[in-house]
Amino acid sequence: MKEAVKKVLVIGASENPERYSNMAVNRLLNKGYEVIPIGIKKGMIQNTEILTGKPLLNNIHTVTLYLNPVRQVEYYDYILQLKPKRIIFNPGAENPEFYQLALRNNIEAIEACTLVMLSTSTF
Repeated sequence: MKEAVKKVLVIGASENPERYSNMAVNRLLNKGYEVIPIGIKKGMIQNTEILTGKPLLNNIHTVTLYLNPVRQVEYYDYILQLKPKRIIFNPGAENPEFYQLALRNNIEAIEACTLVMLSTSTF
C-alpha cells in the first residue's frame, strides 16, 4: 500500500523567492508533499495560496518554522493543538522554550534545515 502524502505546514512563508521559506515550500511541492504555507501576507507560491492567521487544519505531519523565537510565541497554542508528529526549527528559528514544550506534548522537535533535509533525503 502506498504511503499517504505527508501534510506539511510552513509557518513564516513568503512570496519572495529569495526567502528560505519560499524555497522550502517550492521544494516540498516539487517532491509531492501537501504543503500549507502560512505567512503574514496573502500570496501564492506555485499554485498554492499563502494563508494568514491560524486556519483550522487537521492531519498535519510536520510543522516547519521560519519565524524567530519572539514571533513564534503567538503560535505555541495553535501548533500544539494541531498535534503534529514533529516540528522543525530551521536556522534562526531555534527556540529552547518551544522545543521543550513540543517534547512535553509528545511532538518530535528537531533543530535542522528543511532544505538540507530534503536534499539529503532525511525529511
